[in-house]
Amino acid sequence: MGVGKSTVGALVAERLGCAYRDTDDDIVAAEGRAIADIFLDDGESAFRAIEKQAVREALAGHDGVLALGGGSILDADTRALLAGHQVVYLSMDVEEAVQRTGLNAARPLLAVNPRRQWRELMEARRHLYTEVARAVVATDGRTPQEVARAVLDAVELKEA
Repeated sequence: MGVGKSTVGALVAERLGCAYRDTDDDIVAAEGRAIADIFLDDGESAFRAIEKQAVREALAGHDGVLALGGGSILDADTRALLAGHQVVYLSMDVEEAVQRTGLNAARPLLAVNPRRQWRELMEARRHLYTEVARAVVATDGRTPQEVARAVLDAVELKEA
């Protein structure tokens, strides 16, 4: 959350001369409401089912840079689908997360004690991110342009 996946993903796609897509945007468009509203109205398990389907459809129908929501890797089927793709895990520490997002209540999983919740989420997910990632790129203290360059270097792709 707040790592810059949308900004960096769009920059990487632009540099590669290909399309960019974000499954969070797909979900919002399909559902006609914000992700936070889906969490609040329907619960996390309902959101995760919607997210799983959105990722499956995007992986099947998109040939370009794809950004996934941070919790999408919680699903074993999704992790298996990602195995054949060049996945990059954008990482950051909690202090950077605070600076970037303020760990605000608009992020439903961080509504109570956001610093602790962020740390717990990362402790629970980090091994899943590294399991599916071909590369890990730290974003701390870097501009989106620097991170995009690091992503391209990490997966050995050349700009268009």
